[in-house]
Amino acid sequence: MSTTVQPLHRVSAKAARDARNKIYPRLTRGCFNTIRVLTVLITQAVFFGLPWLQWNGRQAVLLDIDHERFYLFGLILGPQDLVYLAGLLIVSALGLFGWTALAGRLWCGNACPQTVYTEIMLWIERAVQGDRPARMRLDAAPRAWNTLWRKGLSHGLMMGFALLTGATFVGYFTPIQDIATSGSWFALGGWTQFWLLFYAVFTYVLAGLLREQVCKHMCPYARFQGAMFDDDTLIISYDPVRGEPRGSRKQGDKPRGDCVDCSICVQVCPTGIDIREGLQYECIGCAACIDACDTVMDKIGAPRGLIRFTSQNAMARGVGRLFGWKTLFRPRMVVYAVLMASVIGAMGVGLWQHQPYKFNVLRDRAFLSRETDDGLLENGFTLRVMNYGESAQDYRVEVEGLPSASVSTRPEKIRVEANGDATVYAWVRADTADLPRGSHPFRFRLVPKQGEALETDASFIAE
Repeated sequence: MSTTVQPLHRVSAKAARDARNKIYPRLTRGCFNTIRVLTVLITQAVFFGLPWLQWNGRQAVLLDIDHERFYLFGLILGPQDLVYLAGLLIVSALGLFGWTALAGRLWCGNACPQTVYTEIMLWIERAVQGDRPARMRLDAAPRAWNTLWRKGLSHGLMMGFALLTGATFVGYFTPIQDIATSGSWFALGGWTQFWLLFYAVFTYVLAGLLREQVCKHMCPYARFQGAMFDDDTLIISYDPVRGEPRGSRKQGDKPRGDCVDCSICVQVCPTGIDIREGLQYECIGCAACIDACDTVMDKIGAPRGLIRFTSQNAMARGVGRLFGWKTLFRPRMVVYAVLMASVIGAMGVGLWQHQPYKFNVLRDRAFLSRETDDGLLENGFTLRVMNYGESAQDYRVEVEGLPSASVSTRPEKIRVEANGDATVYAWVRADTADLPRGSHPFRFRLVPKQGEALETDASFIAE
């Protein structure tokens, strides 16, 4: 038995007709719904809990842009370490592309922030306004006290959750304990107020009001994700060989397929599509339709899987096995894996060799070169020493590469407090007899009391 999956449509006919109608997703239960709920709970536990973790008396995860420090538990990074952020973004993109090629839009249906927050807003709406029929009756009823207080309470709770989300988001950039103990809104800084409201408003508007419209019309990923699919990609599919001709099962009727045309798969879909029309770009891979259809199949005594996760090759061959070695290690998956491993490996090596201190060298702009009272040539430099360690550190400065050169600093004893920085003025002196006129390269060496020295190139001007 063989069949083919219907092609990817730009937009289904039903979705086009109902584009402006509000969608009331029906609550469903099943394996995939449990996974989705657990994903929401886990992601939000991490999001809301992470800023409250402490590490050595400070916030464990804090992106302190004002002080140019990025704290990740025991690792402290500076602006010059943004290459790791670029690496993280590359790994995330490759991971998303690889996962999409392997298993479709499971990220969208389970872990995407838009999906997660929309699910939470739906929980709030169901708790206050009732199930799907109750919400539909409430919207269809004339304006009355029952409608107003239920609508007002549900949207008030959504706004409250959005504000809490905004405050937590800002807590990754401003110490969250300062926000919690500020006492009043006016005690927060202007930028803190702006970003808190900005994130809260967008959370409420996108997840509380627009919901599926974001996935269908605003998300760019929905438009190009089909380009990453192939015949072995795991997608949600309706089996027309089993399901057609669809219709109710009554005694005396001519034989029909397993689909009883109950439309529950459409009622539970958060984007309002009919998966029986074939794969559509609006499908976010949440698998709610699978849970709903399996429940109906159990009731009528038919095998589960009329709607299921499968691939086009598996459907065409009529096999139940979803993945095999050839599927997992097909060329595009190998390319994604190699690229991810390379970037992760490079980042790992960089972090392994990461020094907890850095320094920058700038030439003194007041003069290029001058002669001292004892007949030596002198160049001035400004050194900025940054200590990203958890304890204070003592340093000394040396020079290499210039004959008979010496260096003096102010202050003479360089001490930088834990997670601090210091500005040091350095004067490099050399004998004119050893240096012809011109520019001469040399190196500054910053030597800590403990640890390896750092070197930075500079040039000495002899005039």
